[in-house]
Amino acid sequence: MHGPSRRDLFANAATALAGVGLAHLLAPAARAAEKAHHAAKAKRVLHVFCPGAASHIDLWDHKPELAKRAGQPLPGEEKLVSFQGANGGLFPSPWKFAPAGQSGKVLSTMLPHMAQHADDIAFVHSMTSKTNTHGPGCVFMNTGHAVEGFPSAGAWASYALGAERADLPAFVALPDVRGEPPNGKANWSNGFLPAAHQGIVMSAQEPVRNLTPPKGTSAEEQRAAVDLLNALNGAHAATDPGNSELRARIAAYELAGKMQLSAPEVTDLSKEPQKVHDRYGTGDANKLKAAYAKNCLLARRLLARGVRYVSLYCASRASGVDGLLNWDAHKTLKADYERHVPIFDQPTAALLSDLKQSGLLNDTLVIWTTEFGRMPTQQAGTPGRDHNPDGFTCWLMGAGVKGGTSHGTTDEFGRRAATDPTTVWDFYATVLHLLGFDHTRLTWRHNGLDRRLTDVHGHVLKKLLA
Repeated sequence: MHGPSRRDLFANAATALAGVGLAHLLAPAARAAEKAHHAAKAKRVLHVFCPGAASHIDLWDHKPELAKRAGQPLPGEEKLVSFQGANGGLFPSPWKFAPAGQSGKVLSTMLPHMAQHADDIAFVHSMTSKTNTHGPGCVFMNTGHAVEGFPSAGAWASYALGAERADLPAFVALPDVRGEPPNGKANWSNGFLPAAHQGIVMSAQEPVRNLTPPKGTSAEEQRAAVDLLNALNGAHAATDPGNSELRARIAAYELAGKMQLSAPEVTDLSKEPQKVHDRYGTGDANKLKAAYAKNCLLARRLLARGVRYVSLYCASRASGVDGLLNWDAHKTLKADYERHVPIFDQPTAALLSDLKQSGLLNDTLVIWTTEFGRMPTQQAGTPGRDHNPDGFTCWLMGAGVKGGTSHGTTDEFGRRAATDPTTVWDFYATVLHLLGFDHTRLTWRHNGLDRRLTDVHGHVLKKLLA
Protein backbone atom coordinates (compact mmCIF):
# COMPACT_ATOMS: atom_id res chain seq x y z
CA MET A 1 0.00 0.00 0.00
CA HIS A 2 1.34 3.34 -0.98
CA GLY A 3 0.71 6.42 1.18
CA PRO A 4 -0.91 9.55 -0.22
CA SER A 5 1.02 11.34 -2.88
CA ARG A 6 2.37 14.81 -2.43
CA ARG A 7 -0.38 16.08 -4.74
CA ASP A 8 -3.02 14.33 -2.60
CA LEU A 9 -1.63 15.87 0.56
CA PHE A 10 -1.82 19.35 -0.90
CA ALA A 11 -5.31 18.72 -2.24
CA ASN A 12 -6.57 17.41 1.10
CA ALA A 13 -4.91 20.24 2.97
CA ALA A 14 -6.64 22.76 0.71
CA THR A 15 -9.98 21.08 1.29
CA ALA A 16 -9.45 21.00 5.05
CA LEU A 17 -8.38 24.63 5.01
CA ALA A 18 -11.49 25.47 3.02
CA GLY A 19 -13.68 23.70 5.55
CA VAL A 20 -12.09 25.51 8.46
CA GLY A 21 -12.32 28.80 6.63
CA LEU A 22 -15.92 28.19 5.69
CA ALA A 23 -16.96 27.30 9.23
CA HIS A 24 -15.23 30.40 10.56
CA LEU A 25 -16.74 32.67 7.93
CA LEU A 26 -20.29 31.37 8.15
CA ALA A 27 -20.57 31.56 11.90
CA PRO A 28 -20.63 35.37 12.27
CA ALA A 29 -23.57 35.68 9.88
CA ALA A 30 -25.82 33.89 12.37
CA ARG A 31 -24.26 35.36 15.50
CA ALA A 32 -25.10 38.62 17.25
CA ALA A 33 -22.49 41.37 17.07
CA GLU A 34 -22.33 41.63 20.83
CA LYS A 35 -24.46 41.08 23.89
CA ALA A 36 -27.31 43.51 24.37
CA HIS A 37 -26.39 46.61 26.34
CA HIS A 38 -29.51 46.35 28.51
CA ALA A 39 -32.67 44.27 28.80
CA ALA A 40 -34.54 44.32 25.49
CA LYS A 41 -38.27 44.87 25.17
CA ALA A 42 -38.38 43.81 21.50
CA LYS A 43 -36.87 40.81 19.71
CA ARG A 44 -37.85 41.82 16.20
CA VAL A 45 -39.13 44.77 14.14
CA LEU A 46 -41.86 45.22 11.57
CA HIS A 47 -41.17 48.38 9.57
CA VAL A 48 -44.09 49.58 7.43
CA PHE A 49 -42.97 52.22 4.93
CA CYS A 50 -45.26 54.33 2.69
CA PRO A 51 -43.07 55.86 -0.07
CA GLY A 52 -44.08 59.13 -1.66
CA ALA A 53 -44.43 61.26 1.49
CA ALA A 54 -47.82 60.28 2.93
CA SER A 55 -49.62 63.41 4.12
CA HIS A 56 -49.69 63.73 7.90
CA ILE A 57 -52.46 66.35 7.80
CA ASP A 58 -54.73 64.04 5.81
CA LEU A 59 -54.08 60.89 7.85
CA TRP A 60 -52.79 61.32 11.41
CA ASP A 61 -52.45 65.00 12.37
CA HIS A 62 -55.80 66.83 12.62
CA LYS A 63 -55.60 70.55 11.85
CA PRO A 64 -59.04 72.22 12.17
CA GLU A 65 -57.45 75.64 11.62
CA LEU A 66 -57.02 74.73 7.95
CA ALA A 67 -60.79 74.57 7.51
CA LYS A 68 -61.28 77.85 9.38
CA ARG A 69 -58.82 79.69 7.14
CA ALA A 70 -59.30 77.79 3.88
CA GLY A 71 -57.92 79.68 0.92
CA GLN A 72 -56.03 82.24 3.01
CA PRO A 73 -52.25 82.63 2.60
CA LEU A 74 -50.04 80.76 5.06
CA PRO A 75 -49.18 83.41 7.69
CA GLY A 76 -45.57 84.48 7.45
CA GLU A 77 -44.98 82.51 4.26
CA GLU A 78 -47.37 84.25 1.88
CA LYS A 79 -44.98 83.97 -1.07
CA LEU A 80 -43.55 80.58 -0.21
CA VAL A 81 -41.83 78.67 -2.99
CA SER A 82 -41.45 75.00 -2.06
CA PHE A 83 -40.14 71.92 -3.89
CA GLN A 84 -42.22 72.21 -7.06
CA GLY A 85 -42.86 75.95 -7.04
CA ALA A 86 -45.29 78.49 -5.65
CA ASN A 87 -48.00 77.68 -3.13
CA GLY A 88 -51.61 78.82 -3.02
CA GLY A 89 -53.86 79.25 0.00
CA LEU A 90 -54.38 76.99 3.01
CA PHE A 91 -55.94 73.70 1.96
CA PRO A 92 -58.13 71.77 4.47
CA SER A 93 -58.21 68.01 4.28
CA PRO A 94 -60.97 66.74 1.95
CA TRP A 95 -61.87 64.13 4.60
CA LYS A 96 -63.40 64.39 8.05
CA PHE A 97 -61.52 63.46 11.19
CA ALA A 98 -63.05 61.70 14.21
CA PRO A 99 -61.95 60.52 17.68
CA ALA A 100 -60.78 56.89 17.87
CA GLY A 101 -60.39 54.51 20.79
CA GLN A 102 -60.56 55.28 24.48
CA SER A 103 -57.73 57.77 24.05
CA GLY A 104 -59.92 59.80 21.69
CA LYS A 105 -57.10 60.21 19.21
CA VAL A 106 -58.47 62.18 16.27
CA LEU A 107 -57.69 60.40 12.99
CA SER A 108 -58.90 60.60 9.42
CA THR A 109 -62.16 58.76 8.76
CA MET A 110 -60.38 57.29 5.72
CA LEU A 111 -58.67 54.92 8.18
CA PRO A 112 -61.54 53.02 9.86
CA HIS A 113 -59.52 49.83 10.33
CA MET A 114 -56.33 51.51 11.55
CA ALA A 115 -58.42 53.63 13.93
CA GLN A 116 -59.12 50.42 15.88
CA HIS A 117 -55.45 50.44 16.95
CA ALA A 118 -55.35 54.06 18.10
CA ASP A 119 -54.90 53.10 21.76
CA ASP A 120 -51.84 50.96 20.95
CA ILE A 121 -49.99 53.50 18.82
CA ALA A 122 -47.50 56.12 19.98
CA PHE A 123 -47.51 58.95 17.44
CA VAL A 124 -44.52 61.18 16.75
CA HIS A 125 -46.06 64.31 15.22
CA SER A 126 -42.91 66.44 15.18
CA MET A 127 -40.70 64.45 12.79
CA THR A 128 -38.32 66.40 10.56
CA SER A 129 -36.11 65.49 7.61
CA LYS A 130 -32.92 66.90 6.11
CA THR A 131 -34.22 66.64 2.55
CA ASN A 132 -37.37 67.29 0.53
CA THR A 133 -36.48 64.93 -2.33
CA HIS A 134 -37.98 61.43 -2.44
CA GLY A 135 -34.89 59.31 -3.14
CA PRO A 136 -32.62 60.88 -0.51
CA GLY A 137 -35.63 61.16 1.82
CA CYS A 138 -36.37 57.43 1.68
CA VAL A 139 -32.70 56.55 2.13
CA PHE A 140 -32.44 59.01 5.03
CA MET A 141 -35.48 57.51 6.73
CA ASN A 142 -34.10 53.99 6.29
CA THR A 143 -30.40 54.55 7.01
CA GLY A 144 -30.04 57.81 8.96
CA HIS A 145 -28.06 59.31 6.08
CA ALA A 146 -29.34 61.17 3.02
CA VAL A 147 -26.74 59.67 0.68
CA GLU A 148 -26.39 56.06 -0.38
CA GLY A 149 -23.70 53.74 0.95
CA PHE A 150 -24.79 53.48 4.59
CA PRO A 151 -26.36 50.46 6.28
CA SER A 152 -30.13 50.38 6.62
CA ALA A 153 -31.80 50.02 9.99
CA GLY A 154 -32.61 46.41 9.11
CA ALA A 155 -28.95 45.70 8.39
CA TRP A 156 -27.96 47.20 11.74
CA ALA A 157 -30.58 45.02 13.45
CA SER A 158 -29.24 41.95 11.63
CA TYR A 159 -25.70 42.82 12.69
CA ALA A 160 -26.71 43.50 16.31
CA LEU A 161 -29.10 40.62 16.86
CA GLY A 162 -27.91 37.96 14.46
CA ALA A 163 -30.22 35.45 12.81
CA GLU A 164 -32.61 33.55 15.06
CA ARG A 165 -32.77 30.62 12.63
CA ALA A 166 -30.14 29.19 10.31
CA ASP A 167 -32.68 28.49 7.54
CA LEU A 168 -34.21 31.98 7.30
CA PRO A 169 -32.54 35.38 6.86
CA ALA A 170 -32.39 37.90 9.67
CA PHE A 171 -33.58 40.77 7.45
CA VAL A 172 -36.25 40.61 4.74
CA ALA A 173 -37.53 43.41 2.49
CA LEU A 174 -41.00 43.08 0.96
CA PRO A 175 -41.34 45.61 -1.90
CA ASP A 176 -44.78 46.52 -3.18
CA VAL A 177 -46.12 44.75 -6.25
CA ARG A 178 -46.04 48.15 -7.98
CA GLY A 179 -42.23 48.23 -7.74
CA GLU A 180 -39.33 49.22 -5.52
CA PRO A 181 -39.37 52.48 -3.51
CA PRO A 182 -37.37 55.55 -4.57
CA ASN A 183 -33.64 54.71 -4.66
CA GLY A 184 -34.54 51.03 -4.65
CA LYS A 185 -32.16 48.62 -2.97
CA ALA A 186 -30.31 51.37 -1.10
CA ASN A 187 -33.24 51.27 1.33
CA TRP A 188 -32.31 47.77 2.52
CA SER A 189 -28.57 47.87 1.82
CA ASN A 190 -25.90 46.57 4.17
CA GLY A 191 -23.75 49.60 3.29
CA PHE A 192 -20.29 49.04 4.77
CA LEU A 193 -21.46 46.30 7.14
CA PRO A 194 -20.62 42.76 6.04
CA ALA A 195 -22.67 41.87 2.98
CA ALA A 196 -24.46 39.08 4.86
CA HIS A 197 -26.58 41.76 6.57
CA GLN A 198 -28.27 43.15 3.45
CA GLY A 199 -32.00 42.60 3.16
CA ILE A 200 -33.22 39.50 1.32
CA VAL A 201 -35.88 40.61 -1.17
CA MET A 202 -39.07 38.58 -1.16
CA SER A 203 -42.77 39.07 -1.85
CA ALA A 204 -45.92 37.02 -1.96
CA GLN A 205 -45.77 37.26 -5.75
CA GLU A 206 -42.14 36.15 -5.98
CA PRO A 207 -41.17 34.40 -2.72
CA VAL A 208 -37.41 34.07 -3.32
CA ARG A 209 -35.60 34.70 -6.58
CA ASN A 210 -33.43 31.95 -8.11
CA LEU A 211 -34.18 29.52 -5.27
CA THR A 212 -35.58 26.57 -7.22
CA PRO A 213 -32.93 24.12 -8.58
CA PRO A 214 -32.78 23.70 -12.37
CA LYS A 215 -35.09 21.06 -13.80
CA GLY A 216 -33.49 17.64 -13.91
CA THR A 217 -31.13 18.39 -11.02
CA SER A 218 -31.45 16.01 -8.07
CA ALA A 219 -31.08 17.04 -4.44
CA GLU A 220 -27.79 15.11 -4.26
CA GLU A 221 -26.40 16.89 -7.31
CA GLN A 222 -27.50 20.26 -5.94
CA ARG A 223 -25.82 19.53 -2.61
CA ALA A 224 -22.63 18.40 -4.34
CA ALA A 225 -22.53 21.60 -6.38
CA VAL A 226 -23.00 23.73 -3.26
CA ASP A 227 -20.29 21.78 -1.42
CA LEU A 228 -17.87 22.29 -4.29
CA LEU A 229 -18.58 26.01 -4.49
CA ASN A 230 -18.19 26.35 -0.74
CA ALA A 231 -14.89 24.46 -0.80
CA LEU A 232 -13.49 26.65 -3.57
CA ASN A 233 -14.79 29.87 -2.02
CA GLY A 234 -13.69 28.82 1.46
CA ALA A 235 -10.15 28.16 0.28
CA HIS A 236 -10.01 31.54 -1.40
CA ALA A 237 -11.68 33.31 1.53
CA ALA A 238 -9.12 31.89 3.95
CA THR A 239 -6.44 33.84 2.05
CA ASP A 240 -8.61 37.01 1.95
CA PRO A 241 -10.43 37.22 5.31
CA GLY A 242 -11.37 40.87 4.82
CA ASN A 243 -13.54 40.17 1.77
CA SER A 244 -17.07 40.42 3.19
CA GLU A 245 -18.65 40.06 -0.26
CA LEU A 246 -17.10 36.63 -0.62
CA ARG A 247 -18.10 35.68 2.91
CA ALA A 248 -21.66 36.76 2.14
CA ARG A 249 -21.61 34.72 -1.07
CA ILE A 250 -20.58 31.59 0.85
CA ALA A 251 -23.24 32.24 3.49
CA ALA A 252 -25.80 32.86 0.74
CA TYR A 253 -25.14 29.44 -0.81
CA GLU A 254 -25.66 27.78 2.56
CA LEU A 255 -28.74 29.85 3.38
CA ALA A 256 -30.23 29.23 -0.08
CA GLY A 257 -29.80 25.51 0.36
CA LYS A 258 -31.58 25.61 3.71
CA MET A 259 -34.27 27.96 2.40
CA GLN A 260 -35.14 25.47 -0.34
CA LEU A 261 -36.72 23.57 2.53
CA SER A 262 -37.95 26.43 4.74
CA ALA A 263 -39.05 29.08 2.22
CA PRO A 264 -41.80 27.07 0.51
CA GLU A 265 -43.43 26.51 3.89
CA VAL A 266 -43.19 30.10 5.14
CA THR A 267 -44.41 31.56 1.83
CA ASP A 268 -47.31 29.12 1.36
CA LEU A 269 -50.23 31.40 2.17
CA SER A 270 -52.70 28.66 1.26
CA LYS A 271 -52.10 27.17 4.70
CA GLU A 272 -53.89 30.11 6.28
CA PRO A 273 -57.64 29.71 7.03
CA GLN A 274 -60.06 31.48 4.70
CA LYS A 275 -61.22 33.75 7.52
CA VAL A 276 -57.65 35.05 7.80
CA HIS A 277 -57.50 35.77 4.07
CA ASP A 278 -60.84 37.56 4.32
CA ARG A 279 -59.63 39.65 7.24
CA TYR A 280 -56.52 40.76 5.35
CA GLY A 281 -58.30 41.20 2.01
CA THR A 282 -56.05 38.90 -0.05
CA GLY A 283 -58.94 38.12 -2.41
CA ASP A 284 -60.05 41.71 -2.86
CA ALA A 285 -61.23 42.77 -6.32
CA ASN A 286 -58.66 45.57 -6.13
CA LYS A 287 -55.58 43.64 -7.30
CA LEU A 288 -53.17 46.15 -5.74
CA LYS A 289 -54.87 45.82 -2.38
CA ALA A 290 -54.92 42.02 -2.66
CA ALA A 291 -51.19 41.98 -3.46
CA TYR A 292 -50.31 44.23 -0.53
CA ALA A 293 -52.56 42.14 1.73
CA LYS A 294 -50.65 39.00 0.74
CA ASN A 295 -47.38 40.74 1.61
CA CYS A 296 -48.86 41.69 5.00
CA LEU A 297 -49.77 38.07 5.63
CA LEU A 298 -46.30 36.96 4.51
CA ALA A 299 -44.76 39.53 6.88
CA ARG A 300 -46.66 38.00 9.80
CA ARG A 301 -45.49 34.49 8.87
CA LEU A 302 -41.88 35.67 8.61
CA LEU A 303 -42.00 37.40 11.98
CA ALA A 304 -43.61 34.37 13.61
CA ARG A 305 -40.77 32.19 12.32
CA GLY A 306 -37.96 34.30 13.71
CA VAL A 307 -37.03 36.88 11.05
CA ARG A 308 -35.55 39.79 12.99
CA TYR A 309 -36.48 42.72 10.76
CA VAL A 310 -39.17 42.88 8.06
CA SER A 311 -39.44 46.00 5.87
CA LEU A 312 -42.92 46.09 4.34
CA TYR A 313 -43.56 48.66 1.60
CA CYS A 314 -46.98 50.05 0.63
CA ALA A 315 -46.49 51.82 -2.74
CA SER A 316 -43.38 52.24 -4.89
CA ARG A 317 -41.28 54.81 -6.69
CA ALA A 318 -42.73 57.86 -8.39
CA SER A 319 -44.16 57.54 -11.88
CA GLY A 320 -44.67 59.95 -14.77
CA VAL A 321 -48.05 60.78 -13.23
CA ASP A 322 -47.75 62.17 -9.69
CA GLY A 323 -49.53 60.04 -7.11
CA LEU A 324 -50.22 57.09 -9.40
CA LEU A 325 -47.81 54.55 -7.85
CA ASN A 326 -47.10 56.16 -4.48
CA TRP A 327 -48.33 58.80 -2.01
CA ASP A 328 -46.85 61.78 -3.89
CA ALA A 329 -50.08 63.81 -4.25
CA HIS A 330 -48.94 67.01 -5.96
CA LYS A 331 -51.92 67.59 -8.21
CA THR A 332 -54.88 65.38 -7.31
CA LEU A 333 -54.78 64.71 -3.58
CA LYS A 334 -58.36 63.46 -3.22
CA ALA A 335 -58.25 61.01 -6.11
CA ASP A 336 -54.76 59.81 -5.20
CA TYR A 337 -55.53 59.07 -1.56
CA GLU A 338 -58.88 57.50 -2.31
CA ARG A 339 -56.78 55.07 -4.37
CA HIS A 340 -53.94 54.52 -1.87
CA VAL A 341 -55.62 54.55 1.55
CA PRO A 342 -57.95 51.55 0.94
CA ILE A 343 -54.92 49.53 -0.19
CA PHE A 344 -53.14 50.37 3.07
CA ASP A 345 -55.87 50.47 5.72
CA GLN A 346 -57.49 47.03 6.00
CA PRO A 347 -54.44 44.80 5.35
CA THR A 348 -52.15 46.75 7.70
CA ALA A 349 -54.75 46.80 10.46
CA ALA A 350 -55.31 43.05 10.03
CA LEU A 351 -51.58 42.43 10.37
CA LEU A 352 -51.44 44.46 13.57
CA SER A 353 -54.48 42.61 14.94
CA ASP A 354 -52.86 39.27 14.14
CA LEU A 355 -49.66 40.24 15.93
CA LYS A 356 -51.64 41.34 18.95
CA GLN A 357 -53.96 38.33 19.13
CA SER A 358 -51.12 35.84 18.68
CA GLY A 359 -49.02 37.44 21.41
CA LEU A 360 -46.25 38.36 18.96
CA LEU A 361 -46.83 42.04 19.61
CA ASN A 362 -45.52 41.53 23.15
CA ASP A 363 -41.98 41.31 21.79
CA THR A 364 -42.36 42.80 18.30
CA LEU A 365 -41.80 46.50 17.67
CA VAL A 366 -43.88 47.96 14.84
CA ILE A 367 -42.83 51.25 13.24
CA TRP A 368 -44.56 53.21 10.49
CA THR A 369 -42.64 55.79 8.47
CA THR A 370 -42.70 57.88 5.33
CA GLU A 371 -39.92 60.10 4.00
CA PHE A 372 -41.48 63.50 4.84
CA GLY A 373 -44.86 65.23 4.97
CA ARG A 374 -46.96 67.51 2.77
CA MET A 375 -47.62 71.24 2.76
CA PRO A 376 -50.78 72.63 4.41
CA THR A 377 -51.29 74.80 1.33
CA GLN A 378 -52.40 73.98 -2.17
CA GLN A 379 -49.68 73.58 -4.71
CA ALA A 380 -50.32 76.60 -6.95
CA GLY A 381 -53.02 75.92 -9.51
CA THR A 382 -53.77 72.35 -8.33
CA PRO A 383 -55.82 70.56 -5.64
CA GLY A 384 -52.69 68.87 -4.32
CA ARG A 385 -49.86 69.39 -1.80
CA ASP A 386 -46.12 69.88 -2.24
CA HIS A 387 -43.30 68.33 -0.15
CA ASN A 388 -42.79 69.35 3.48
CA PRO A 389 -39.73 68.08 5.39
CA ASP A 390 -40.23 70.46 8.34
CA GLY A 391 -42.97 68.60 10.20
CA PHE A 392 -44.70 65.25 9.71
CA THR A 393 -45.82 62.08 11.48
CA CYS A 394 -44.32 58.64 12.10
CA TRP A 395 -45.40 56.17 14.80
CA LEU A 396 -44.44 53.16 16.91
CA MET A 397 -46.46 50.30 18.40
CA GLY A 398 -45.87 47.09 20.29
CA ALA A 399 -43.05 45.91 22.54
CA GLY A 400 -42.04 48.53 25.10
CA VAL A 401 -44.18 51.30 23.56
CA LYS A 402 -46.70 53.35 25.54
CA GLY A 403 -49.79 53.19 23.35
CA GLY A 404 -52.39 55.92 23.08
CA THR A 405 -49.77 58.67 23.39
CA SER A 406 -48.34 61.39 21.20
CA HIS A 407 -44.92 63.02 21.15
CA GLY A 408 -44.43 66.55 19.81
CA THR A 409 -46.71 68.70 17.70
CA THR A 410 -46.67 70.67 14.49
CA ASP A 411 -47.99 74.22 14.46
CA GLU A 412 -51.70 74.97 14.01
CA PHE A 413 -51.40 74.44 10.25
CA GLY A 414 -49.15 71.35 10.23
CA ARG A 415 -46.39 73.32 8.51
CA ARG A 416 -43.50 72.90 10.97
CA ALA A 417 -42.58 70.92 14.08
CA ALA A 418 -43.54 73.25 16.93
CA THR A 419 -42.90 71.31 20.15
CA ASP A 420 -40.26 68.62 20.70
CA PRO A 421 -38.86 68.62 17.13
CA THR A 422 -37.74 65.07 16.40
CA THR A 423 -35.15 63.67 14.03
CA VAL A 424 -34.72 60.35 12.28
CA TRP A 425 -31.79 59.79 14.65
CA ASP A 426 -34.03 60.22 17.70
CA PHE A 427 -36.50 57.78 16.17
CA TYR A 428 -33.86 55.09 15.60
CA ALA A 429 -32.17 55.73 18.94
CA THR A 430 -35.54 54.72 20.40
CA VAL A 431 -35.85 51.67 18.14
CA LEU A 432 -32.38 50.43 19.12
CA HIS A 433 -33.10 51.12 22.78
CA LEU A 434 -36.16 48.86 22.62
CA LEU A 435 -34.02 46.17 20.96
CA GLY A 436 -31.61 46.36 23.90
CA PHE A 437 -28.87 48.54 22.44
CA ASP A 438 -27.39 51.92 23.25
CA HIS A 439 -27.32 53.65 19.87
CA THR A 440 -24.04 55.41 20.72
CA ARG A 441 -22.29 52.08 21.36
CA LEU A 442 -23.57 50.03 18.40
CA THR A 443 -20.86 50.98 15.90
CA TRP A 444 -18.78 49.73 12.98
CA ARG A 445 -15.31 51.05 12.18
CA HIS A 446 -15.30 52.38 8.61
CA ASN A 447 -12.75 54.68 6.98
CA GLY A 448 -11.27 55.60 10.34
CA LEU A 449 -14.60 56.47 11.98
CA ASP A 450 -16.89 54.57 14.34
CA ARG A 451 -20.06 54.74 12.27
CA ARG A 452 -23.53 54.20 13.65
CA LEU A 453 -27.17 54.26 12.56
CA THR A 454 -27.74 57.56 14.35
CA ASP A 455 -24.61 59.26 12.92
CA VAL A 456 -23.43 61.58 15.76
CA HIS A 457 -26.93 62.54 16.91
CA GLY A 458 -30.02 61.09 18.55
CA HIS A 459 -31.84 60.90 21.86
CA VAL A 460 -34.23 58.19 23.04
CA LEU A 461 -37.86 59.34 23.05
CA LYS A 462 -38.43 58.32 26.67
CA LYS A 463 -41.98 59.68 26.84
CA LEU A 464 -43.07 56.96 24.43
CA LEU A 465 -41.64 54.09 26.47
CA ALA A 466 -43.98 51.92 28.52
